[in-house]
Amino acid sequence: MSKGVITITDADFETEVLKADQPVLVYFWASWCGPCQLMSPMINLAATQYGDRLKVVKMEIDPNPVTVKQYQVEGVPALRLIKEQELIESAEGVISKDKLLGLLDQHLN
Repeated sequence: MSKGVITITDADFETEVLKADQPVLVYFWASWCGPCQLMSPMINLAATQYGDRLKVVKMEIDPNPVTVKQYQVEGVPALRLIKEQELIESAEGVISKDKLLGLLDQHLN
């Protein structure tokens, strides 16, 4: 059952991501970022399609510098896939729908 995309902050990160009972896709974005607007529908699709085995969260970079620094986000949009407190995949920049779904299939199946 899909919960949709959850918006989080630095304060929520440990609870929502590191203590999650399933893998978490963290989507880093910014309101001023044009390419982020291209990625948002794909992030929503991932939440819908994989919601039974993946938690999807999004974090705006500007108000959340602690997590951005910790996960070495250098450009947006950026994705980090975290499973059992470990970073297992990362991507920066716009990626295709096929690449996103392939990446998730690789780690969730």
